[in-house]
Amino acid sequence: MIRYSLICDKGHDFEGWFSESGDFDRQKASGYLSCPACGSLEVSKVLMAPSVSTARQKEAVHALAVTEAQKTAMAKLKEAITAIRANSEDVGERFPEEARKIHYGEAEARGIIGEASLAEVKELVDEGIEIAPLPVLPDDVN
Repeated sequence: MIRYSLICDKGHDFEGWFSESGDFDRQKASGYLSCPACGSLEVSKVLMAPSVSTARQKEAVHALAVTEAQKTAMAKLKEAITAIRANSEDVGERFPEEARKIHYGEAEARGIIGEASLAEVKELVDEGIEIAPLPVLPDDVN
């Protein structure tokens, strides 16, 4: 999307969003573009300074977005996931089969992790088998 600063012949400033640069010209020529304040069809673009995102700005936004409490919580979550992985058997694609065996007493009760499709997950949940997704977290949380 492209954002243009616009102005009508009466001096009203407003913004317009267009899917491509030619949309402004097509909408103006067809009479679809008008001032939201007064309805004037005499609308033109105003010179805009480009919005350039620098690495320093991105770092500042990221720093603002993640508070210390969130960082601490994420670190604890990562520790919990690490502990779960360390104390569970990875059964891979056999996860649905193994979960059923454990649930129905056909295999020893133990912690398992593995893979399951969305359909398999729904079936396990419908059977009353308690499972939970194990998230993959970004490394740059600290």
